[in-house]
Amino acid sequence: MSADLLTREASRLSDRIVALRRAVHAEPEIGLHNPKTRDKIRAALAHLPLEWREGPSTTGLVATLKGGAGEGGAVLLRGDTDALPMPEETGLPFASTVPGVMHACGHDTHVAMLAGAAEILAGQAERLKGEVRFMFQPGEEGHHGARFMLNDGLLGGEGLDRPLPGAAFALHIMPNAPHGLVAGRAGPLMAAADELRITVTGRGGHASMPHDTADPVPVACEIVMAIQTMVARRYGVFDPVVVTIAKIEAGSAHNVIPDSARLTGTMRTLSADTRARLKEELPRLVSGIAAAHGLTGEVTIREGFPVTMCDPRAVTFGEGVAQALFGPSAFRRLPDPIMGAEDFAYVLEKVPGAMFFLGVAHEGADWQHCCGIHSTKMMVDESVLPRGAAFLAGLAQNWLERGFG
Repeated sequence: MSADLLTREASRLSDRIVALRRAVHAEPEIGLHNPKTRDKIRAALAHLPLEWREGPSTTGLVATLKGGAGEGGAVLLRGDTDALPMPEETGLPFASTVPGVMHACGHDTHVAMLAGAAEILAGQAERLKGEVRFMFQPGEEGHHGARFMLNDGLLGGEGLDRPLPGAAFALHIMPNAPHGLVAGRAGPLMAAADELRITVTGRGGHASMPHDTADPVPVACEIVMAIQTMVARRYGVFDPVVVTIAKIEAGSAHNVIPDSARLTGTMRTLSADTRARLKEELPRLVSGIAAAHGLTGEVTIREGFPVTMCDPRAVTFGEGVAQALFGPSAFRRLPDPIMGAEDFAYVLEKVPGAMFFLGVAHEGADWQHCCGIHSTKMMVDESVLPRGAAFLAGLAQNWLERGFG
């Protein structure tokens, strides 16, 4: 299918893509189990010749479209399905009907665009060599859904009935990016993110007699500042580290020194070596500062997603697909990584590929000041969604035809 036919077919499916997006948006689900969303996906694609697989750990789906033009490779396209535990304040007629839950990261649009790509590719299945696997993945928002689906064997792998795909692609919308622009970069695209919990334990007492206590509050404050000094002075600027203490809890009254103080935050890195080093050095810093004041400091690190590493061949390939579909100015290379995290990283550890971003600000809008992802007021220009479906379909079609070359 030519570039013109791909975009025309995506445009023809626009109403269906938008309708699925709105249906998913209105009933958001959190975590690894999104049964209503799963059922909407299966119903929307029930008329297509897809082979469906589900695993025991999640409601994740992998739908396989087999080409009719002979043997070939396998390419994976992924869309995530889960929402965030936050209220919605958009005022949209199809706003969330679930209190305290919102599709504020665009996963509803990812589902709809991936379903649109499945429709487009199914229409030309007889001309495809190999197969396309459509991965509808729950649990992206910190729940490691991609890892669970890999462990369940849904993507294939050694010792299973089919190998892993030869390439994998994902597309993520960005509300504060220019209308319709596709963007990406080779190498690290997004950071590894680990959750950090620190407990400083001392001895409480009356606020008027701090000398008779071991006050954990000023020690906790010292630790916060020392972490920033460590990051700035011990880690190179060309291998970035971001440690954020986002929450401090201590005390119960204005005149009581508490027994302990608790700090919570994140550690973000762009390389495996720096990530491992930080996990070793930060607990030493915390315990040392606490010990200097006669207190104890304990650190718990909950491992999050790894670095999202994009294969340079896949990024160059995606750039060519975007330009063939939408014109030479349709693609932009990002100069720097984004320090957010993404669990598509688990897939890219196993399969060469890339994640791309799609700008969904309204045409002519001041996109730099639009509400971004994870905002209660995040908005999407739905007219861009067919472009995303066409791009995903184009990635799969072109890779099956010629690989990354």
